[in-house]
Amino acid sequence: MPMIGGGSRSHHRLRSEKSRQESGRRGFDSRHLHSRVGLVMAGHPRVPHVPALLTWRWAARRRRAGRTCDHGTLNASARSRARLPGIVDTGSLLRLEGLTKRYPGTIALDDLSVEVPRGSVGLVGANGAGKTTTFRLLLGLAHPTEGDIEVCGLDVARDPIGVRARLGYMPEHDCLPLDQTAADVVSTFGELSGLPARAARRRASDILDLVGLDEARFRPIAEFSTGMRQRAKLAQAIVSDPELVLLDEPTSGLDPIGRDDMLALVARLGSFGISVLMATHLLDDVQKVCDHVVMIDAGRLVVAGPTESLLERTGTVTVDVGTRGDDLVAALGTARLSAAAADGLVEVEIDGDDDLDVLRNSIAELGLPLYRLSTQVTSLDEVFLRRAEDSS
Repeated sequence: MPMIGGGSRSHHRLRSEKSRQESGRRGFDSRHLHSRVGLVMAGHPRVPHVPALLTWRWAARRRRAGRTCDHGTLNASARSRARLPGIVDTGSLLRLEGLTKRYPGTIALDDLSVEVPRGSVGLVGANGAGKTTTFRLLLGLAHPTEGDIEVCGLDVARDPIGVRARLGYMPEHDCLPLDQTAADVVSTFGELSGLPARAARRRASDILDLVGLDEARFRPIAEFSTGMRQRAKLAQAIVSDPELVLLDEPTSGLDPIGRDDMLALVARLGSFGISVLMATHLLDDVQKVCDHVVMIDAGRLVVAGPTESLLERTGTVTVDVGTRGDDLVAALGTARLSAAAADGLVEVEIDGDDDLDVLRNSIAELGLPLYRLSTQVTSLDEVFLRRAEDSS
């Protein structure tokens, strides 16, 4: 028996040495990247920031005991998540109660209270409004001066490790080591979240394929464009299959096509059971992909609610009747409806169904072609400006 045991240890040492040699031929040493992560967590000034939530490996490993990791089973993972021990599905994604964060000479958050459901949520505010500070508090990287924070049913102050084990984080700035390939980086983050090495490799391949980096996964991050780096950051944030992923300005620096592609990826996360909290100052992005909005200004809550409920109807109907818009305006004036023609379109002030009937009859009596008829709604920009002005 001792000989068998000794032979087994020798065999494992040979395999480990062989693995290190293979890693060296690929130009990647996992120990090197792990040490970089450790230096980052210790606050080393010369190492790029890496999301800190992945360092609590044991908590994520416990949560993932017995779970499969293939991309094809993401939906199954989401369905089974509610049955895992320690997870309280209250239906609420995030609850902040009297949250205040003060720095010397600055109040970053001022008595912020809000509760939002699971799903896709936009955290909207101008630069300096308190979005990044909110993320740091949610991750437990900073402590509130006052107030309570609950994420995915867990109190951040009482169980910060349990909260981090359920979160993914995509920071705004560049944070990935430029000398490593996307596959190496994402798989290492998978290992740090508790996956075995082989499963982490397979998982990383699936996730990189999901974000559109399958063909570039063996290229170093330094060769990536801005859009590709944003995709790689998203991949490392979701490789651990989190309940909630925090996205800090995910479309920052992207061209219109890259921006639309990133928003499409964000919208797909919900189909895998991953809730999203997206911090941005671009209200159009929120309007496209988020079903709930939280608007803050100077650390204070402006308004929060479902996106559709905030997009109020204005009472203005836009009509396209081709080149005869002036004829329609004159006819509506006779019927005492306010209308104006501009840029080939006619805008009509409508107050109820009776006015819509008058508009329809006027178009029919004049024999005008009707190319478009739509009701205008307020944009989130208008909502934010009006509510911010009212609250100031």
